[in-house]
Amino acid sequence: MTSPKSTPSPALAATAEPAATAPKTRSARRPAQVMPATEGWKQAKDPGGRPLLQFKSPRVSQPPVHLADMTLPEREAKFKEMELPAFRAKQLSVHYFQHYTTDPEQMSDLPKDRRAEITETMFPKLLTEVKRLSTDNGDTVKFLWRLFDGSLVESVLMRYPGRVTLCVSSQCGCGMNCPFCATGQAGLTRNMSTAEILDQIVQANRVIAEGGLGNLRRDGGHDAERVTNIVFMGMGEPLANYKRVMNAVHRMVAEAPEGLGMSARGITISTVGLVPGINKLAEEGLNITFALSLHAPDDELRDELIPVNDKWKVDDALDAAYNYYKVTGRRVSIEYALIKDMNDHPWRAEMLAKKLNQRGRGWVHVNPIPLNPTPGSIWTSSEPEVMQEFIDTLIDNGIPTTLRDTRGKEIDGACGQLAAAE
Repeated sequence: MTSPKSTPSPALAATAEPAATAPKTRSARRPAQVMPATEGWKQAKDPGGRPLLQFKSPRVSQPPVHLADMTLPEREAKFKEMELPAFRAKQLSVHYFQHYTTDPEQMSDLPKDRRAEITETMFPKLLTEVKRLSTDNGDTVKFLWRLFDGSLVESVLMRYPGRVTLCVSSQCGCGMNCPFCATGQAGLTRNMSTAEILDQIVQANRVIAEGGLGNLRRDGGHDAERVTNIVFMGMGEPLANYKRVMNAVHRMVAEAPEGLGMSARGITISTVGLVPGINKLAEEGLNITFALSLHAPDDELRDELIPVNDKWKVDDALDAAYNYYKVTGRRVSIEYALIKDMNDHPWRAEMLAKKLNQRGRGWVHVNPIPLNPTPGSIWTSSEPEVMQEFIDTLIDNGIPTTLRDTRGKEIDGACGQLAAAE
């Protein structure tokens, strides 16, 4: 493949100038317009020559049914099938969702002669840890998991003051084929099951309980003792695996012993812009946070940067995001990876602000993210002063904006870096 093109398209060239309304203190630079092109790997294309999009799982095999796949009534029915009293389902659920164990030797409240049978039936092996990488201070841990069929996925555990966030995967690979994301380079293998999604949390909670997440506070403040926040920003497009993802979310927020008893407000679902899924999510009746990975406010660039923009344009995605706010009252996050000379121009900040303000005030927050390097990519993050100018332009136009704190770059655990390599 060729290197990224530095010649702007006619539509972009006409607008690649400093915004006329920008404050005079800003530089009058004329940045190049780099257009997306892959380097070091070959992007899958459809018969028409456009980046291939995969909305359906090529591999339909799923793991055996696990306790976490079931509602509590379904678990009770399963125990009755096994000629055991229904209350045993609650006992087993407590072991898994509150004690984070599947070890029959730790389940003294279950009949001794049936423990092995119960755990083998209700806890088929889902995630086997292959590798664990930690940052120097131990506050970020990346896990590589092998699933029942040999597929590999990753999740990232991060400690912050007073909270612990887990970035979970929802698919093995990803079918959205975004050229700047390491996950999409391998395409989509299959959707993950509800229990595979949830088991990432349970196993992370076990690691925390065992002292495996470092950098504890020394100022006397509270340290979270389990995962408090979930971000669906790992491998996969969550809204392309809608049913299983939502089943997992409902299990996350369900009170013990049915689920993990987490706050819905601590759960974020991110999408590159699957509009029907966004509108469906708005009707779920959950106070979760919704994040739109936009990365460009103009269709000319976003068509190349986010291939799903072929189906749902920038305005379609923003309309759906605004609808989510109207229905739920929850402020929407706009994720925007800043890539040098590609999407970091001041006029793009002006355009983004205009489009957001056209839909109202107070409904949105923008999170610019310095691009994280991925294997084979020659793209790089914007210069610090360029990032600041982009952020200042948004703020000057009334858009709440915060530069995202990136974690785990040194262990390839930051946004866009998850490639599940052994």
